[in-house]
Amino acid sequence: MIVCLTGAKGRWGLQFLCSPYRFCSTRIILDNINKPMAVLGRSSVGPVIRQMWEQEKDHLKKMKELVVLYRVRPTILLPLWDVAGYMLGAGTALLGKKAAMACTVAVEESIANHYNNQIRVLVEEDPEKYKELLQIIKKFRDEEMEHHNTGLDYDAELSPYHSGQNGCRISS
Repeated sequence: MIVCLTGAKGRWGLQFLCSPYRFCSTRIILDNINKPMAVLGRSSVGPVIRQMWEQEKDHLKKMKELVVLYRVRPTILLPLWDVAGYMLGAGTALLGKKAAMACTVAVEESIANHYNNQIRVLVEEDPEKYKELLQIIKKFRDEEMEHHNTGLDYDAELSPYHSGQNGCRISS
């Protein structure tokens, strides 16, 4: 889950954590996007997907802790996004390794951009106050970009679906 830091009037700030209507629960969705394990887990990319999935589970655990710490209210759209994440993960895996990796590239790029926006705002507001949160977000962003690059290493760009990344981006 990405801790949503958007507040009233579009202003970022921890004092206005997550409108209940704002889609910002990406990390929970990613637990379901990693459904390729069920389809591709025994393939040549199985170990790679498993390693990414393990990192995502660590991210999810930490983000759930942050949600409680910062008293973030999850979006009411979470059940919808949960189903969408499952369908996206399982659907692209059924299309094959390259399609799953193309979707991974698109989703991870979107998440990294979201993290970069959060980092930018927290640094502008008070980098010392948010020092620990910034470290967590930067670490997760870097790991998401590793996943992005892994997708590229495993032929995401050779997928006929790579040029159609927008479908994955919309879901992310």
